[in-house]
Amino acid sequence: MEPVPEHELNRRSWNAVTPAHNSHKRDQAAWLRAGGSTLYPEESALLGDIAGQRLAHLQCNCGQDSLSLARLGAQVTGVDISDAAIDTARQLSAGSGIPATFERADLFRWFQTAEAASFDVAFSSYGFIGWLSDLRPWAAGLRRVLRPGGRFVCVEFHPAAFIWDDQWRHVWPYSSHGAVVESGGVSDYVGMSGPALAPSGFEPGVTGFVNPHPTREYAWGIGDILGALLSAGLRIERFDEHAHSNGWKGWEPMRALPGEGDGRTRWTVPEGRPEIPLMFGLVARAP
Repeated sequence: MEPVPEHELNRRSWNAVTPAHNSHKRDQAAWLRAGGSTLYPEESALLGDIAGQRLAHLQCNCGQDSLSLARLGAQVTGVDISDAAIDTARQLSAGSGIPATFERADLFRWFQTAEAASFDVAFSSYGFIGWLSDLRPWAAGLRRVLRPGGRFVCVEFHPAAFIWDDQWRHVWPYSSHGAVVESGGVSDYVGMSGPALAPSGFEPGVTGFVNPHPTREYAWGIGDILGALLSAGLRIERFDEHAHSNGWKGWEPMRALPGEGDGRTRWTVPEGRPEIPLMFGLVARAP
C-alpha cells in the first residue's frame, strides 16, 4: 500500500502533542517498575490470560498499555506511526525493566511487512479507529498477522459518542463512509482530563498547548467496523457496549462515576441526559 498523505499529517500532529501529554505524567517508568498498570477491567476481561502469547499492540502510542500487557506475561510488539511516541515507549521499557519491542511504522505498511500468522492476539484500544483511513485493508491486515484461532481484541470509544461537540451538541456525522473529517490537531486531552489519564500522578506540565499540525480523521460507525472484520473472514465472538468512558473526559458537561476500587475515573453523560453508549468492546477470531 502506498503511503497515505493524511497519515503523514497525523504523524506530525502526534509528534507535536506527545511531549505535552507526557509532561502531565509523573515518573511513569518508576510507577510501572513498581507494578503500576494502565489497563482497565474491560480490556482485561476480554483479553483473559495472555501469558506466553505473542501480542501485537497496534497504534500503541507511548507504550504504557503495551508494558502493562507485557507484565502479564505476553510477548508484546507495539506499533505506532509517531516517532515521538515510539521513542517514549522504548525509554519506558528500558526505565521500567519491562521488555517489549516497539516499531515505528504506518500500520497499513506494517501489515504488509510483518511476518504472516505470527501473533496470537492483536490488540487496540481507546481512540484508534478514527485514524484508520480504510477499514477493509485494516481488517485484512489483522487476518494476515493472526495465527489460525488468533484473536483481535479491542476496547474503543463508541462512534455514537463522537457525534457531539465539547458542549454536547450534535454536530458530527455518525459515519463519514471513508471521507476525511478535518480536525484542528491532536489536543492535549491528557491535560484536559487531569488525573484520570495520569495514573502515575498528575503534573500541571505544559499549559495552553496549541497543535500547529492539523489532522485528517475518519468517522466509522459500528456497522462499518463489524462489516470490515466480517469481510476479512474474522468471526465476531463478543460485542459489548458501555455507557461510560474510561479516563477520557471528552466533553465538559460529563460527570464522574463512583470509582470501582482501582482509583481510575469513569465518565458518563451530563446530569439529566439519557444514557447513550460511550465505549464498546469486541473479540473477533481468525479461522
